[in-house]
Amino acid sequence: MKRRTLAVIQSLRPEQWLKNGFVFVPLVFARSVTSLHAWERAVLAAAAFCALASATYLVNDVRDREADRQHPLKRERPVASGAVPVGAALGIATILVGVGAVISWVLGPRFLMVSGLYLGLTLLYSAVLKELVFVDVLVVAMGFVLRVVGGAVAVSVPVSHWLLLCAFLLALYLALGKRRAELVLLGAEAGDHRAVLGHYTLPMVDQAISVVLGATVVAYSLYTVAPDTVAKVGSANLMATVPIVLYGLFRYLYLLHRHELGGSPTRALLSDRPLLVCVGVWLVTAALVIGLG
Repeated sequence: MKRRTLAVIQSLRPEQWLKNGFVFVPLVFARSVTSLHAWERAVLAAAAFCALASATYLVNDVRDREADRQHPLKRERPVASGAVPVGAALGIATILVGVGAVISWVLGPRFLMVSGLYLGLTLLYSAVLKELVFVDVLVVAMGFVLRVVGGAVAVSVPVSHWLLLCAFLLALYLALGKRRAELVLLGAEAGDHRAVLGHYTLPMVDQAISVVLGATVVAYSLYTVAPDTVAKVGSANLMATVPIVLYGLFRYLYLLHRHELGGSPTRALLSDRPLLVCVGVWLVTAALVIGLG
């Protein structure tokens, strides 16, 4: 019983819930961090996205279980290994969708619409879009944008278009890094494990990563000095965080090429101390700039 429970928990991929931290971004940059009511709603929004994301992971694992059994790492996933039966996985997914829907309804019709779009997009991704070259990573990035939008809707604050662009580009950078890691791990057999990987090449992905990396730096730099950002923060000092962001992006690139940790950005963040420190320094610096602005 204990092993089954642990397998079910593992199948929810709780380590991936870290991605839902994007929900809190509008709350911080709208200077609403002192509002207990805003925090309560943001936490509920993050919980809704966690439930919906885990549901789609389960559906995806059921759909891909045969292919996953041929993968050197994914064969250990609970559904692929048989630790969680298909019926149980689909039943849990249904319950999680219900939980996410109830929380979304509590947060209001606008948030319910955003969470519904997220669920529909991720299910469509699992069914069709993940097999379309470059469309797959663009859809993953859009999922992060919806998280940010959901956070803004939940706490009723406006969100900068620049901030949405930054979230999109950062997520796209990480998604391309994950594709690169898969190509390196699977080698010439990549296309046999997943058809879309057969359309990618390492030079192509590396070039795309370079383009997106540059765009991310430019977008974030412009966001820090945009008139609406300066108005909200009270100064243009948020520009001081640009070198920190640059280091974080470069550090991930280093891990991707030298330590092959790009297959799971969340695992890279949690296991790499310099990257974790970088995120902490950015949070403290941004909080000081916003708080003193």
